[in-house]
Amino acid sequence: MDDPELTPQPAAPSGKDRFGMAATPAPRRRAAILPWTLFALALGAAVWLGWLLVRPPAPVDPLAVGLVAFEKQDRLTVFSAQLVPVVSSDNSQLFGLVRSRQVAVIPARVDYAIDLGKIGRDRMTWNASAQTLTVRLPQLMIGQPNLDEARAQYLREGVWITRTAQETLTRENTRLAERIAVEQARNGALLDLARAAAREAVAANIAGPLQMAGFPAARIVVVFDGEPAAH
Repeated sequence: MDDPELTPQPAAPSGKDRFGMAATPAPRRRAAILPWTLFALALGAAVWLGWLLVRPPAPVDPLAVGLVAFEKQDRLTVFSAQLVPVVSSDNSQLFGLVRSRQVAVIPARVDYAIDLGKIGRDRMTWNASAQTLTVRLPQLMIGQPNLDEARAQYLREGVWITRTAQETLTRENTRLAERIAVEQARNGALLDLARAAAREAVAANIAGPLQMAGFPAARIVVVFDGEPAAH
């Protein structure tokens, strides 16, 4: 008698496996899985986007925001004073026998600036409860006077003023005008105006970035070295 296990079995009908179950072709199985895979990916993306929308925002450092206002700036001119030094000089030649005098009125401009490169985190303080950012500035820098000699007015006195004497008088008056312009620029009233302009300029530069960073009610206090911090 033939062994059943050794007897060749007839092939399963088309569309069924050896156990008589209907067999799904491989392309159909992949087609059936694909929609569920896409659904799972879409669901995961939706969950991730939803988490991004509802998660609490990362805390913003107001000091870092304030420093952004000073990036790529080394010097900020905050005020310019228009000055008019009046100077005079004398000249003598031929052992004092020939004397000449020149009075000059030379318009000058002096700029006041802040060295922004010195402003770092150590010069800023944030009071979270009062929503106040305090910035301490270094002292003002007074620039070199810019003399407008094209608009200068000269009054010369002397019976005979040589070209050499005139050049000497003009050169000396220019030197004196520069010195007097610097002295005038250090006047207390002008320094007060320059400091006030510096406070307004620095506060305006910081206010925009702070508002964009989520601090619309922030108060900015600007003081100089040597001044008491405002409360």
